[in-house]
Amino acid sequence: MSYLKVLEHPLITHKLTILRDKDTNPALFKSTLASLTALMSHDLFSHLATQPVTITTPLEDMQTQKLAKPPVLVSILRAGNGMADSIFDICPEASMAHIGMQRDPDTHEPLFYYEKYPQDLSMRQCILIDPMLATGGSAIMAADRLKEKRVSDIVFACLVAAPEGVHAFHNAHSDVPIITAALDRELNENCYILPGLGDAGDRIFNT
Repeated sequence: MSYLKVLEHPLITHKLTILRDKDTNPALFKSTLASLTALMSHDLFSHLATQPVTITTPLEDMQTQKLAKPPVLVSILRAGNGMADSIFDICPEASMAHIGMQRDPDTHEPLFYYEKYPQDLSMRQCILIDPMLATGGSAIMAADRLKEKRVSDIVFACLVAAPEGVHAFHNAHSDVPIITAALDRELNENCYILPGLGDAGDRIFNT
């Protein structure tokens, strides 16, 4: 898989347009984000390993496939939950993990404050989730912590990425592919993505 995959689909573009609009209310923003994430899930799950099984249908036995190990969805709090919940609905066999970070308003650097993982984390694939890849600081720190716990199979998923964040993340974790709905133009002086969609966490949770 290429290190960066920008998903191109008319419905993804349409829903992203709704998310970008400053007049979209929080309820519509949250529901649109969930449906957009569901559209992205095909690509997010396309790399999962399967194993052969024999089952019995109402008519006969058959050979088929099932997940070898369900993935771990790793939400970067708090905005990551908006996407992770939608992915969890599609793959309820998955486990949910959380990494808590917040951005320092002066330095724009991520500050770590919380983490919770399943016990068999290192044996499973992790889908790292944050709606925005801006400077890349939070995603890099989160991937660092997963690798410290011996996770070797990671995919990073976001809605919107800035070139600066993609470059920084790839330099730090060249083995981790990025799947995004859009690659935007640049960061502004406050490290927000342009044209972007604002603060995803604030818009999800109406804060």
